[in-house]
Amino acid sequence: MREIHSYERKQFEKLFRQEKIDRFNDRFKILEAFLQEEQHVSSQELSSTLRENGIPLSEEFVKETLELMCHFGFAQKNRFKNGTVRYEHHHLGQHHDHMICTKCGKIIEFENDQMEILQSRIAAGFGFHMLQHRMEIYGICSECLKTREKQMPLTLAKPGERVVIHDFIGGGESRLRLLSMGLRVGDVLDVITNHGQGQVVVSVGFQRYVIGQGMASKIIVQPVNE
Repeated sequence: MREIHSYERKQFEKLFRQEKIDRFNDRFKILEAFLQEEQHVSSQELSSTLRENGIPLSEEFVKETLELMCHFGFAQKNRFKNGTVRYEHHHLGQHHDHMICTKCGKIIEFENDQMEILQSRIAAGFGFHMLQHRMEIYGICSECLKTREKQMPLTLAKPGERVVIHDFIGGGESRLRLLSMGLRVGDVLDVITNHGQGQVVVSVGFQRYVIGQGMASKIIVQPVNE
């Protein structure tokens, strides 16, 4: 990795000076800090790291430099499901995909040669010439699985998760209301939308249900894979 980073520094200096990019020394400091990051980082996080190391550069300038680094191929940006733009190293000739935990936000990079071959074969089967691709797998990481409750209110289930109704709480009126909607203990729900506030949208088979947070908190569910 040291050899790769050394090459990146030389390429950075060559291209930024060749293109007469202003404030080269400050931008090189940003590159140095960025190369030390092993995780996906936002412009705000990188600005904070620089300040902690006695380099007080504005977030706007850091973001502008990161965008230039994307333009010249030293970085690439991702906007995962939470919407925050995060930057990662772009080492030439290397490709990886991502798994994102919807509970803690952890981003796991992985490589799989068989998957790359399969994707190319699938594209070719449709007569499609693939130029680039990105795979993002959303789920729950192993650490969060260890601490996740086996039974929980529907309000805590994540979009994309499949859960089974274990019980209804909140009294007879709430139970009757849910039964009148067509929901029963033992029904398997696919969680479509849940932002932690507002409505929760789920499906049972081919039927969609829109449930308020208050009512959803009375539906006790259990992950299907438990």
